[in-house]
Amino acid sequence: MSKPLPSASGHFRRSYADEFRLIETPFAKAATLVFAICLVGFPFIASPFYIDLATQVFLASIGALALALLTGIAGQISLGHAGLIAAGAFTAGILYKEVGAPFWITLPASAMTGALLGIVFGLPSLRLRGLYLAVSTLALHFLVVYLGGEYETKRGFSTGILIDPPKIFGYEIYAPRAWYFVLAAAAAITLLVCVNLMRSRSGRAWRAIHSNETVAEALGMNVARYKLLAFVISSSITAVAGALFAYYRGFVSIEAFSLYLTIQYVAMIIIGGMGTLLGALLGALFVTLFPYLIEGLMSVMPGADRLAGSVFAVNYAAFGAVMILFLVFEPQGLVGIWRRIRNYFLLWPFKHRSLGGRA
Repeated sequence: MSKPLPSASGHFRRSYADEFRLIETPFAKAATLVFAICLVGFPFIASPFYIDLATQVFLASIGALALALLTGIAGQISLGHAGLIAAGAFTAGILYKEVGAPFWITLPASAMTGALLGIVFGLPSLRLRGLYLAVSTLALHFLVVYLGGEYETKRGFSTGILIDPPKIFGYEIYAPRAWYFVLAAAAAITLLVCVNLMRSRSGRAWRAIHSNETVAEALGMNVARYKLLAFVISSSITAVAGALFAYYRGFVSIEAFSLYLTIQYVAMIIIGGMGTLLGALLGALFVTLFPYLIEGLMSVMPGADRLAGSVFAVNYAAFGAVMILFLVFEPQGLVGIWRRIRNYFLLWPFKHRSLGGRA
């Protein structure tokens, strides 16, 4: 008589419905609920300074997710991210200043501007690769910065374009707590859009193109279409992030969109972990908070008064050192660290047992 099969252990997908669930296990559902409660309750117990830090993380997350789709998933190198953010911010600022357009007009207009720039500067990706593609996208940054600077000069906005707080459903978004919830919702919507794009035909095509463009074309994929689509979607999301940045800060100035901003976003997806949306979120959190951590450490070091004048130089040096350390010692980024910690607790104590079952 045969022995009965042991009951299944672990989590298994048994249907297509299981495959398409965003939150699969009861533990994941409970963890998501706890995380959502913490997010909602945070602005009611935190000081305005920490609320501002959280809103900065939400803003950075939107741009980082967009770049993760383009570079981490589709494999298209872009150094024009700051230019796209500037394009969205200036679109919102110019429309508000010139014609008094409301928030519900400027935000879609910024997305359309980003999509148009994505088409124009995505076309070189059909012919160029690697360093040549990076240089062509870098031209986007300098073009937008030049046009933005010319507009400020011609209109006499030497200190930037001032923008009044937006009104959503009749309520003026001005207080830090209100901005916290608006930008948290925007980041959550962006994440849901990116997750569903990853699970769609386009997401699978982007991964195939990233792995091997020649093989993807041989399998019947329209490589040119999907590469251009990646630029359009990423640029559109990035421009929306720029418009939200303009409204949150209350002004638009070309000085805010230096090439260093592009480097920061590239660092977010590298430090967080290339090719993953979770890595983009973790990288946005790390890169946004890193300068404040360095300043806090410098303030408690001996001779803090003498170091006060070199805080920016120390920030740049520390930022570069962290990028090098992650590239050399942790290529998978913060996601790789998280996965090892998660797997340790998932497998414990079984990973410490021998094959014979003895301790």
